[in-house]
Amino acid sequence: MKRLSTTQIDFQPQLAALLAFETAQNPQVDADVAAILQAVRQRGDDAVVEYTRRFDGLEAADMAALTLQPAELLAAYQRLTPAQREALEAAADRVRRYHQRQLQASWQYTEEDGTVLGQAVTPLDRVGLYVPGGKASYPSSVLMNAIPAKVAGVAEIIMVVPTPRGERNDLVLAAAHIAGVDRVYTLGGAQAVAALAYGTATIPQVDKITGPGNQYVAAAKRAVFGVVGIDMVAGPSEILVICDGQTDPDWVAMDLFSQAEHDEIAQSILLCPDATYLTQVAESMARLLPGMPRQDIIRASLANRGALIQVRDLAEAAEIANQIAPEHLELSVADPWALQAQIRHAGAIFLGRYASEALGDYCAGPNHVLPTSRTARFASPLGVYDFQKRSSLIYVSEAGAQTLGRIASTLAHGEGLQAHALSAEYRLQEGC
Repeated sequence: MKRLSTTQIDFQPQLAALLAFETAQNPQVDADVAAILQAVRQRGDDAVVEYTRRFDGLEAADMAALTLQPAELLAAYQRLTPAQREALEAAADRVRRYHQRQLQASWQYTEEDGTVLGQAVTPLDRVGLYVPGGKASYPSSVLMNAIPAKVAGVAEIIMVVPTPRGERNDLVLAAAHIAGVDRVYTLGGAQAVAALAYGTATIPQVDKITGPGNQYVAAAKRAVFGVVGIDMVAGPSEILVICDGQTDPDWVAMDLFSQAEHDEIAQSILLCPDATYLTQVAESMARLLPGMPRQDIIRASLANRGALIQVRDLAEAAEIANQIAPEHLELSVADPWALQAQIRHAGAIFLGRYASEALGDYCAGPNHVLPTSRTARFASPLGVYDFQKRSSLIYVSEAGAQTLGRIASTLAHGEGLQAHALSAEYRLQEGC
């Protein structure tokens, strides 16, 4: 893990190198995905079944074999231990209550001449939810994607989840039951994205696809954007911790591990003005790492993209945090609210020593689908607003047409668009 200081002459180049992540598309992956998308678009269900047999090792005769009934989701829910059911229900309730506060209402106002302007907010009709399957199963992703869609008023949610060699995860299926997912199909990969985007005889076309996946899923989502909407093309998971040196170093070490264990290219960074404390955290990591089941992944992640950075003070830490624009930002300091006021760019901000990032992943309430790779500079967490669309409302009174018509006519003539100008002028009254 790199040890840096902002007082180093070459600090900024080193930080830039640390943050650099190769986001270029893989030509071979893109070519493979393009072939899959084309096959599903042309042959529909037959191609979906064929690719599911090939890639998931699932011997399905037809789409009926890849379709889960509501009773099967309920059975998975009932197979959970009481503790698992209680935890899943509690997490779902918190996620639902948080997202209900994001609901947007339609609005309008009337001008003096009777012209009415406003905005109509309506939900999407149908959404597709991609959920990783097999050993990499994330029931939390089901809750975080399906619940805000339901709260937004989406009429139908279709979930696809691969079940390699028939491996089904009861927590994932139970989460779909709790969240109110309408249909579930046991397929994944680019073929699942294609089926959702274009529709097949069995799977209807959706309006938007959300949810994480591997590089083939990401490439497929990128390719179908425009046919349908997508949430984002996410990069590796990230955590940035700002600490004043007073939090238990074991806590911070484990918080850094919590993201590093995702992937060898995940990123964990700690900013602190206390050099001694940085050493203490390094010692904690060295002591705790051998006990981690995913220690090889954590070790590679920290070596590849991790860093302990000494800053001059917390104000400088906030400046660097805004430069990094992390997916997850922990403010593990005595007065987190004062520091939060200095933060402009972060996907989710965890305030105080007890707010571990892991709580946000599972049950705090806010969405864990967050912008990565510095996109928090312009992007936001997934939310109810991602499953709603806004239509402008424009009612023009006869009097309003006289004022607006002249403005539009002048501008249209200036742009050389005579039909636009005449369209407005036809509504002008003589002598007005």
